[in-house]
Formats: sequence, C-alpha cells, structure tokens
Amino acid sequence: MKLYTTNYTNAFIETAEDCPASAGEAPPYREPETAAQIEYKMLSGHPYLHTSDDVIYASSGKRKGISREDFFAKGQPCLRSSALTKRYGWGIHSDALGRVAMYGVGTEEYKALSADEGILHLRAMRTKKA
Repeated sequence: MKLYTTNYTNAFIETAEDCPASAGEAPPYREPETAAQIEYKMLSGHPYLHTSDDVIYASSGKRKGISREDFFAKGQPCLRSSALTKRYGWGIHSDALGRVAMYGVGTEEYKALSADEGILHLRAMRTKKA
C-alpha cells in the first residue's frame, strides 16, 4: 500500500495573505480540542521534535480513531491549510530532516526565514477567495 506524506524538507510556510493576525496567537481553548489546539500544543513547546505527518495525524487522524497507516493511505492536507498558518499568525519551518517548528509573524526568526533564499518558500492557503 502506498503511503502519502505531508512532510517538507528545508521549507518555510509563510502565513496566508489574508491572515488577520499581526503576531502569533494561541488558538482559543475549546472542548473537545480543535485541530489548531492540538497542533499548537505539539509545536509550541517542542520545536523540531515532530514531523508534519506527526502533527497532521495527531490533529486529524488519531483523534478520529483512524490508524496512521489508513490515514496516510490517501493524500492529506498539509500544514499550509492549518488554522495556525491561516488564522493565528504562525509560520512553519521544516528542517533538513522534515521536523517542524513554528514562528510568529513579525518575530526576528520569522523575518530571517522569510528572507532565506536557501529554502523553499510556500504560502499558507487563503481563507477567502481573492
């Protein structure tokens, strides 16, 4: 069985063009936890520990009770479609091993990654059509 991946290497996902946040924000608390809360919790305290696949699976597949193999048996949306990058002002950097960390828009780290010509640059998906 072919397994798909959402992992990037040496890449930076910049916030969406229509992102309303001017700085990185924590998603609001809700019960049950939202996908954005799970992603935020995994990335905020543990930079470069998890891959995009780990984060996407935990926030979408695992909480629905789907096995990892079944979840990635079909293509899944990557972190470009995450509320963290679309709504809450976070850029996601993937290192050479595909592990990810998030940086708030406007921070020095975000600015440096945005200007780094040695990595792939992607934009988060817009919330609204242009």
